[in-house]
Amino acid sequence: MGLFDKIRGELVDIIEWLDDSRDTMVYRFPRYQNEIKMGAQLIVRESQVAVFVNEGTIADVFQPGTHTLETQNMPVLSTLKGWKYGFNSPFKAEVYFVSTRQFTELKWGTQNPIMLRDADFGMVRVRAFGAFSARVVDPARFLKELVGTDGLFKTDEVKEFLRQLIVGRLAGALAHAQVAVLDLALHQEQIAARLAGTLTEELAPNGIAVPKFIIENVSLPPEVEQAMDKRTQMGVLGDLNKYTQFQTANAIENASNNPGGAGDAMGIGLGVGIGQQAAASMYQQPAAQPPATAPAAPAGPPPLPTAAQWYVAVNGQQLGPLDEAGLQAQVSGRQLTATTLVWRAGLNEWTQASNVPEIARLLPQGPPPLPPQ
Repeated sequence: MGLFDKIRGELVDIIEWLDDSRDTMVYRFPRYQNEIKMGAQLIVRESQVAVFVNEGTIADVFQPGTHTLETQNMPVLSTLKGWKYGFNSPFKAEVYFVSTRQFTELKWGTQNPIMLRDADFGMVRVRAFGAFSARVVDPARFLKELVGTDGLFKTDEVKEFLRQLIVGRLAGALAHAQVAVLDLALHQEQIAARLAGTLTEELAPNGIAVPKFIIENVSLPPEVEQAMDKRTQMGVLGDLNKYTQFQTANAIENASNNPGGAGDAMGIGLGVGIGQQAAASMYQQPAAQPPATAPAAPAGPPPLPTAAQWYVAVNGQQLGPLDEAGLQAQVSGRQLTATTLVWRAGLNEWTQASNVPEIARLLPQGPPPLPPQ
């Protein structure tokens, strides 16, 4: 190898990146110790952007196409290098290829349930999972904020960060939608579109967007789903009486085809009949009652009326209950007088004995007052 071939081998004249992976977001061109030849060809394919970095400073950004590297189309790098007069000499710079296509093989899911207030179930816990796509929309910011000096940046390095951000915003998105849990399937697309916009706006300082967000499923706790399944089974069965009759007929037919089927059929029919009666008592409407008729004449005399129970206030104490004989004894002992307070069920308050006809007749009767002179 001659001196000319050695010098030419140290210069890079074609810079390109053929991406054969599905998860590489940033690739640094392997320049090693070689210098980039002035006038070299930079090939940037569709869904790529090339970013030149000089001594840690982001310089020129090249969009898709074939570019000849000259001082005229590298204004920032030319200024940093000090090529004021177009000095066409080889130079050293790092070239990062940034993929701008959508990365679609990204999944998300809630590790812990999300608490929601639902109109049908009250406080309820839900879990959700789905997929989303990410795209680099500002390569310079993406390199500065997330990639740094990483020469091979893949989706795994940013996927967990995006998943945590999604889960953190999901509860707010579901609550803001104000949709019942049972109706979420109908509104999943609207909620997902709103959440994609929120995530894109929040990730803008990092140079990333979320073009597509998908909610695949929102699930309830197992105990709630089991209760819903039972409710659905009841709705499918419909008329439980007809269903029980159908089951009885099938059981009898199956039992009759087996040895000893008659006895088995009788036992099955009896058991199902009891179940039918229980189902009828639970789910049938009560039968209409016949119109009321006049009561029939009693077969014997009515029961004797119970004696009234009286209470008497004597010396600030309550005596009773007393029947008529007990009241007569109080009158004989001069404990019950015309001014004594008495009470029984039916009176609103304690009343003087002379104002109660039932007791007044038991009191001693004196002559009427003298007529006025």
